[in-house]
Amino acid sequence: MLTYSPGNSPIHRLDPRSKLFFQFGFAIAVFVSPSLPRLLALFGFGAVVVRIAGLPVSRALWSYRVVLVVLAIAPLIAGFTLGPPWFRVDRALDSVLSVARVVPILFVSAAYIRATPVRQTRAAIQQTIPSRAGQLVGTGVALTIRYVPVLRADVQEVRDALAARGGDRQPVHKRAGQIVALSIQRAFDRSDQLAVALEARCFAWNPTLPRLAFSRTDYLVVGIGGLLAISPLLAF
Repeated sequence: MLTYSPGNSPIHRLDPRSKLFFQFGFAIAVFVSPSLPRLLALFGFGAVVVRIAGLPVSRALWSYRVVLVVLAIAPLIAGFTLGPPWFRVDRALDSVLSVARVVPILFVSAAYIRATPVRQTRAAIQQTIPSRAGQLVGTGVALTIRYVPVLRADVQEVRDALAARGGDRQPVHKRAGQIVALSIQRAFDRSDQLAVALEARCFAWNPTLPRLAFSRTDYLVVGIGGLLAISPLLAF
């Protein structure tokens, strides 16, 4: 699973606010892209961003393998019909073009996760959204980023424990039910532990977060993000 990795790449040195704005503009350009050549160009652009962050494209794809499998099923469902010819290729191709737009966005998101500490993300959110709303959103995002890998590891431990006790020989539906029940129980246990830990550490809504400042490169990235956001209008 993708997590932050310290480094000295150009993306590591950017302000998180400029990176978030770039993602916003990039997503607009991808989803409003009217033609296949433009989409392929943005696909290559996203792959370049991943490489600049020091992350192999293959690893980024592998990290999103579950999402990609779900996306791959969508064209099959779209092409299926309840009567002859039973499968329409034109509908399937239209669906492929639609779901393929998600992949470049996943590339850019992977680069952001790889090159941005959680505390910087929280600081960017709280400095962008004013008052208690920004503090709430920043805290929620920070806790989500930190605990998703933990919960994923808990699910893997549950699977390994069941397999060690011969659970892998049980029917799939029964094994899945046990994994879900035990994983939910662990998630509730984690939430209780988190509440106690926050109380013990005198959790503050407004902690001392890292100071953020734009550099010349950040302004350039913001400009590129703005151009990407309005690029569909320029194309028309």
